[in-house]
Amino acid sequence: MKTYRLSAAGRRNVLVLIVAALLIWVFAFWSFASTLRISYNPVRFWLSLQESLAQGLSVGQVVPALLMLVLIVATPLLIWALLAEWAAAYTPTPDGLRFETLGVRVVCPWHCIRSVHPVDTDAEEPFDELLLNTDPGTQIGHPVTRFLHRQAWGVDRLPIYPDLEERDELLAAIRGALETASRAERAPARA
Repeated sequence: MKTYRLSAAGRRNVLVLIVAALLIWVFAFWSFASTLRISYNPVRFWLSLQESLAQGLSVGQVVPALLMLVLIVATPLLIWALLAEWAAAYTPTPDGLRFETLGVRVVCPWHCIRSVHPVDTDAEEPFDELLLNTDPGTQIGHPVTRFLHRQAWGVDRLPIYPDLEERDELLAAIRGALETASRAERAPARA
């Protein structure tokens, strides 16, 4: 059984995106404090927040602060999704497709995969996802990891990342296994 992982170029791309996301997060964290005129010092935090609220906040402070708060919350979710892409491994087995990454280890049986769906046909790099009949998240034991996986991809999808080594070979193996599973389901019905 062959395992498919990101190529070296794919890992470099993901690393650049992680660094960019970290820079955005640091900027948002810094901008949030400076916009609201608060201190992150644990001793002064609540006092500085109360002082800032007592002085009143203008629209010019509230709108950027809310935007920065969204970035502060969303950027770690993005970083987790990028790290999950970095560590992704796909292994076609006779029972189904095994997908492993950052605490996620799921097996999608062939009969539970509806199709391979291209996400954006106009993109420079092809990006596909598997449409599933079941939620693979139920196989993830840790609730936080399950939440992060579902947050990144939903309950009935599994990504096939664009920068996988020998990606076309993996997609051909998946499509071949789906065709074989489909024929096997139809064969008993004819008998």
